[in-house]
Amino acid sequence: MTDPKPAAAGKPTIDVNQARSALKFFKIAAFIVGIGLLVLVLEMVLHYGFHNDALAWWPQPHGLLFLVYVAATANLGFKMRWGLGKMVLVILAGCVPFLSFWVERKMSREVEADLAGR
Repeated sequence: MTDPKPAAAGKPTIDVNQARSALKFFKIAAFIVGIGLLVLVLEMVLHYGFHNDALAWWPQPHGLLFLVYVAATANLGFKMRWGLGKMVLVILAGCVPFLSFWVERKMSREVEADLAGR
């Protein structure tokens, strides 16, 4: 097990290897949930617009996937020492179609830049 690197210039101590692992899990979860959210929107359009229940089975698996995304975001947030507000905003971005992809990319760049500076 590696020891966390000492804090540099007022930055809290972060275990870089654990943070990189959490980032990878976050990126995968965010992508899957983003696609899943688009499928959920399609399910709603089919159900309410066309009375077609072809994807009526999808909301429950999507809910489970969203919980995995929440866990991935919390894991990354705690590893990177984010505040609760930031974690909540990133989680809420997973509820808006297409916004989840943008936020995932933005947070990934931010975390990678922060880890590169350690």
